[in-house]
Amino acid sequence: MTGQFSSPFYRAEATAALIVQPLDAMTLIFQRRSGITHIVAEPVPQILAVMGDAPCNADLIVARLSAQFDLGEAKAAREIIAARLEELEKLGLVDRVNA
Repeated sequence: MTGQFSSPFYRAEATAALIVQPLDAMTLIFQRRSGITHIVAEPVPQILAVMGDAPCNADLIVARLSAQFDLGEAKAAREIIAARLEELEKLGLVDRVNA
């Protein structure tokens, strides 16, 4: 870890606002607020699970996921997580925040 948190921070949709249902290799996420069911694959469910209620950025998420999974090279993992966070923002499952 570099200790630098320069990437944007995001806050996940409240856990109570989602219904998460694993389905083989995919996961269904029903978002109560929008009424939309999202079909996602790894690492999206894991990202949302480690975000909790506090704002997170890619560096924090990589650090948390690294405790559970072998993510390989940290820089590549951060890039993948940062890209997924941008996608999750477009889906409305996370919101960009000023931390």
